[in-house]
Amino acid sequence: MFLLSKLAWLVIQPLSLAFLLIVASLIAGLVRWRRLRGLLATLSGLVLFVTLFTTTGAVMLQTLEDRIPRPAPPADLSCIVVLGGGFETDVTTLRGGFELNQAGDRFVETLRLARLYPQARILISGGDGSISGKYEGDAVVAERFFPAFGVEADRLIQETTSRTTFENVQNLKGFLDEHGLKNCLLVTSAFHMPRSMGLTRKADLDMTPWPTDFRTRGDETLGFDFTQPSLNAQLMTTATREWTGLLAYYLTGRTNVLFPK
Repeated sequence: MFLLSKLAWLVIQPLSLAFLLIVASLIAGLVRWRRLRGLLATLSGLVLFVTLFTTTGAVMLQTLEDRIPRPAPPADLSCIVVLGGGFETDVTTLRGGFELNQAGDRFVETLRLARLYPQARILISGGDGSISGKYEGDAVVAERFFPAFGVEADRLIQETTSRTTFENVQNLKGFLDEHGLKNCLLVTSAFHMPRSMGLTRKADLDMTPWPTDFRTRGDETLGFDFTQPSLNAQLMTTATREWTGLLAYYLTGRTNVLFPK
């Protein structure tokens, strides 16, 4: 299932899909299927235009980010769970250190919470999610990251084997039970929170959502945008991946509702 999901995503992400439609239109032209060639070329152009020159991706991502708001800070806290995905692990495996990627706010926010609640344990869930499996995971990098900023290593609990969000949550229960931890904050990207909370509720885990890493302003509306095609493509890709994940997890019974709140 892990490998299948990775291969499927290579095909259905917007720019890959547009490329495959172009290739298919060329093949249709070679065999003189003119109507099919025109249809495929039109579809590829439409996918590219919507992806690059509209705010569709931003609106789709904003809808995810607005679904589960951050609650008031708790008066006391015993556990912080952060889902991996915030480090450039292919870089850190070879160069060492801790290189943050766009989702690095997950770990910056967890660091802030760790300093605010010095009694809280920190559970980092994240192994190597690459197809090759040859890189260190976020939980391994976190062992260097948190102590570098004054968080004692004995506060850390590392879950190093999960490769997907589903595996994150499946592995969490055993770790939480082993250490007697309950009612934890769950820290992950805001757009990723609906799927994450859907999984924790299905697994009967008591988690308080703490979204971070917002990618949209909060006032996005549908329209044309010719000023930042590369950013539009990035937002569309992230949104498409997350909405696809929500649908796949619901259809396979991993979550109870399509769009958790």
